[in-house]
Order: sequence, then structure tokens, then C-alpha cells
Amino acid sequence: MVVYNDGRTYPSDLPLHSVSAGAAVLRDDGLLLVIKRRDNGEWVLPGGIVELDEGPRDTVIREVLEETGVEVEPELLTGVYKNMRRHVVSLVFRCRPVAGEAHETDEAAEVAWFTPAEITSHMTEPFAIRLLDAITPGGPKVRIHDGQRLLLRGTDN
Repeated sequence: MVVYNDGRTYPSDLPLHSVSAGAAVLRDDGLLLVIKRRDNGEWVLPGGIVELDEGPRDTVIREVLEETGVEVEPELLTGVYKNMRRHVVSLVFRCRPVAGEAHETDEAAEVAWFTPAEITSHMTEPFAIRLLDAITPGGPKVRIHDGQRLLLRGTDN
């Protein structure tokens, strides 16, 4: 049994998931902010794990600033993505940059503004689709992947 601070209890055999929040930072010229991670060399959108004491929008603001030096304002939830292998549920918000200049950081070996074509050619499918979904009209997309490729392409799963 797991006991929370407010006294509620839950069976300890419930599945555990972590929640992350990412930013699709879109400039007026249509370019999107991306980082090349120092730990694995992959191009991804900025973001990270939602801390226990913060909301997803606060995570996006904090992570983008830490990883890129850019201050953002989250505007709209554009997608929910589940990595079936790692048990991570990611929320992605379209954001607009409000201050700061993009630069390399402790977490990002490179920081760049990509076109949609560059996103498709430089990023793995599960990360590219998060940015492409953010610039596609319509409500939030829901997608499932294994870390390397999409498992379900629909948006109503």
C-alpha cells in the first residue's frame, strides 16, 4: 500500500509512469527550437520530467530556459505521447519565445531553430512528430511509440 501526504492510500501494485513536459517553441518565421542532447547526441525538443511540486506548464518554462536560454510562454497543449518501453507519458505544449537568445548549455551540446523538413531529417520519428503535431491544425494528438517509432498513428487512442 502506498500512502500519500494527504492520507490517501493506493495499492502498491498499480502501474507507475513518469510524466514529462516538452515545448514546441515556434517563432513567427515558422522555425522550431530543438536541442542536441549532450548525453546521447540526439536531436529533441526541449523538456523534461515534471517535478512533484510543479505543474506541466511550469516544467516547460523551467526546462526550456535551462536547456536553451530562451524564456517561453506556453500557449496550447498539442499532444500526449506515451513511450511504451520506458513508461513515460509526455505532454507537449506549443510555446512562443518571449526573451533570451538560444545558446548551448550544460544539457544541450547544440541549440538550433529547425524547419519542419530539418526536423524530419534530423530527429527520430517519436520526437519529430511532437513538433510536427504542434504546427498541425486541430486538437491535441494522442500517440503511442516505443522510443524509436510510432506504434499507433491515430489521434484517438
